[in-house]
Amino acid sequence: MLFLLLVITPIVVAGYVSMYKWNGFNLPENFVGLDNFTRAFQDPTFLGDLWHTLVLITLSLVIQLPVSLALAMLLNQKLKGRSIYRVIFFAPYVLSEVTTAVLFTLVLSPNRGLGQQIAGWLGIDALDGAVFADPDTVLYALFFVISWKYFGFHMILYLAGRQGIPAELTEAATTDGAGPWQVFRHVTLPLLGPTIRISVFLSVIGSIQLFDMVWVLTGGGPIHASETMAVTMFDRGFRRFEVGYASAISIVMFLISLVFALFYQRYVLRRDTEGALTTLGDQR
Repeated sequence: MLFLLLVITPIVVAGYVSMYKWNGFNLPENFVGLDNFTRAFQDPTFLGDLWHTLVLITLSLVIQLPVSLALAMLLNQKLKGRSIYRVIFFAPYVLSEVTTAVLFTLVLSPNRGLGQQIAGWLGIDALDGAVFADPDTVLYALFFVISWKYFGFHMILYLAGRQGIPAELTEAATTDGAGPWQVFRHVTLPLLGPTIRISVFLSVIGSIQLFDMVWVLTGGGPIHASETMAVTMFDRGFRRFEVGYASAISIVMFLISLVFALFYQRYVLRRDTEGALTTLGDQR
């Protein structure tokens, strides 16, 4: 009942409203059918949102997740103070997205921000001008902030997965003459497959639904250079009172997430799910 009330009902209502040209007041009366969806895929801003989402997903998969995996492997070694390092790297994830955005607004301020001061000490001009105000750098600056917040979360996932690998397997590979890279490539990485696949899934879904951090850091600007689908939806619905169009965008976001989730479950996570069910059946 709770799932029906809090999940299914909002989706049905959004789908209904998306068929109307409605400003959010009174009752929707101006039925337009699929015009709001047609408008979305003809809107340069929304098409830009799709491109920005694709860029963030690509950067996450190519940079953020491999860095998180490398740190997890490093912190799995016997290092002095490694527990402290784990806490330090994981700490940013505990902060809310709004808090993180406000923090980096201050750190990367072009006037007296900490980042600007450090750049001055190093004798470089990398932060001359606001990185969040330049259309050429804002998306990459945004990705940097997202990575700072979430790499610790993925690192902990990988670390937990690594510690679940029996030590006997790596010891046997080492005994057979395998070097550290060979052990990682042929033993550790394949056994981390389920964890990596879950990490990729969470990263992609998070990128599709990204809102809080973008809204506080840039508001989607400058000139829509960092806007995401959720930001456009909020702007159209709550600032321009185009609730029908905003509802159509929300339905598109939902369908993109749903199709990706079903595809990923069917073709990527299938072996992991079947393995878990087989293990559960054996235990019974």
